[in-house]
Amino acid sequence: MIQIALLGTGAISDSHLLAYRKFGDQARVVALVDLFPDKAREKAAKHGLDVPVFRTPEELLRGCSFDAASICLPPFEHAPAAVALLRAGKHVLTEKPMATCLAECDAMLAAARETGSLLGVVAQNRFKTPAMKVKRMLDAGLIGRVLHAQVDSLWWRGASYYDLWWRGTWDKEGGGCTINHAVHQIDLFLWMMGQPATVQAFSANLAHDNSETEDFSTSVVTFADGRVGQITASLVHHGEEQQLVFQGERAKIAIPWALKAGVSKPNGFPEDNPALVAELQAYYDGLPAVEHEGHDGQIANFLAAIQGREALLVDGEQGRRTVELISAIYESSHLDQRVNLPLAPAAPFYTREGILKHARRFHQKTRSVENFAQNEITLGRNVGR
Repeated sequence: MIQIALLGTGAISDSHLLAYRKFGDQARVVALVDLFPDKAREKAAKHGLDVPVFRTPEELLRGCSFDAASICLPPFEHAPAAVALLRAGKHVLTEKPMATCLAECDAMLAAARETGSLLGVVAQNRFKTPAMKVKRMLDAGLIGRVLHAQVDSLWWRGASYYDLWWRGTWDKEGGGCTINHAVHQIDLFLWMMGQPATVQAFSANLAHDNSETEDFSTSVVTFADGRVGQITASLVHHGEEQQLVFQGERAKIAIPWALKAGVSKPNGFPEDNPALVAELQAYYDGLPAVEHEGHDGQIANFLAAIQGREALLVDGEQGRRTVELISAIYESSHLDQRVNLPLAPAAPFYTREGILKHARRFHQKTRSVENFAQNEITLGRNVGR
């Protein structure tokens, strides 16, 4: 039985607790950690847990025996907590983003190498049937060479969203909607397309006056082989439509699932290609569904990896690549320049100190609350469906 500690008892922790309960034959939650112990005790009662509550990772390590941990803390606490746990020989699964900067990612990876412990990064949209199917179709080359890929991470949040004490600051969040909302779609983009070679980006704060960070960004990326991608992140889009679209030489496929294929008329204008559409749809329909979706699937993989039954699907290196592309987006949009990848350690946005030095503050944060009375979250129109 794998003994699990859960650090951070905000809204996303429910997804982890429910998943560990689902795999109760393999794992058991034995401790909760939160800077606000009363919040942790309320979470324990909600899930029927009779477990000790600790305020810090250090208290946890001194006071409890466990094998692995889920980190659901605010982003600025991911790296310190993960490094402490990994150096103590614990396996770690951390929520997104992996960390607030690349230097922190590197410290986490070094700590994992020191002890051989597993370091996983939550990217639950990979563990959804349409995403898995589209990935396999792209890998099989069924739509030909991808010419253009489009990512729309479109959300809507009211101004009060940024009243929570740690949100909306470069020091605590590491950025705005690009790193904290689009991170999942950017992970899918990299998983399916690979790392781009260049980034040209723009960012702005259009509607959230209690945040230093962006609530909108749009980027054009290019690949060494000439492919092009576009990534848009937003907190100002009513309807919260989200998608990934892959335009191939032969057809278009997308998440949420969509399919279109055409051929050229003699004059160059398009007409439908129903035979290819039928072929691709049949291939998609024939691919197996994911057994456990979302956080359930990711935690099932984490537990299996601990037991040596599976490889970790989203490890720290992959989590780092996502932070690297986001760091390049910030460097480009804040310094108004085209950025080449990979980023060197001397890059302006590589460290937290560099971020605080170079990042534009769109507004000054003037309102702050410790917790919201209502702690539920909504997930928008889920891109994994």
